[in-house]
Amino acid sequence: MTYLIEEACEACRNLSAGVTEAELPSLLKELPDWRLESRDGEQQIERCYRFKNFAQAMAFTNDVAELAESENHHPAILTEWGKVTVTWWTHKIAGLHKNDFILAARTDQLYPD
Repeated sequence: MTYLIEEACEACRNLSAGVTEAELPSLLKELPDWRLESRDGEQQIERCYRFKNFAQAMAFTNDVAELAESENHHPAILTEWGKVTVTWWTHKIAGLHKNDFILAARTDQLYPD
C-alpha cells in the first residue's frame, strides 16, 4: 500500500505549487496502474477500472464521487458498461498537484479488485 493514502490533501489555490518534473517519477512509481496524460497542455493522471457489469461500475463511480466531495476536489469520471475511467488533475493550476496523487491512491483503495 502506498504512503500517499495517509497523506492529507491541502487547500489548493490558483498560485499553489504543482508537482515538479523532478517529483513526478517518484509519485507515478507509487501508482503503477495510473498513466500520465496530457490534454490541452495540462498534465493529468488516469486509470481505467474494469467491472463485471454496469451496476458495479456505477457503484464504484458513486464511491469515487463521495471521495471527491469529501475533499472538495473532483476528477473527470467516465462510466461505461464494465469500466470506469478516472482522471485526476487540478483545474486551478491547470496541471498536477500532490492532491491528485493522494486521491488517485485513495481511488485505488475503493476498487474491489
